[in-house]
Amino acid sequence: MFLAKFRSLLAGVSLLIAAPLVLASELPTFKLEMQDGKLIPPRIEVPTGQRIKIEIHNIGKTAAEFESVELRKEKVLAPGAQSFVVIAPLRPGEYKFFDDFHLNMPQGVIVAK
Repeated sequence: MFLAKFRSLLAGVSLLIAAPLVLASELPTFKLEMQDGKLIPPRIEVPTGQRIKIEIHNIGKTAAEFESVELRKEKVLAPGAQSFVVIAPLRPGEYKFFDDFHLNMPQGVIVAK
């Protein structure tokens, strides 16, 4: 009886842990590559009013940091690393982002329409 209750509890905990991962994989997803300060693409158009996911891949030879002060997001990536950020629903407008390790390079913009 104890083992059955433990298995049931373990299954419930597993669902709670996996639920955010499933939800994140179902979000509208946009790709961004960072290459030694260059942002590819420099402009990302996204829908308003819904959460979005931006998959980030550092294809450069140096570390990169996706940062947006307006969106309160930052993510550091080693060379060759991949990760993602989930952004809350946006109102129409433009939201700047940049590579905080390469401040001398042009910024990018997320345009919510």
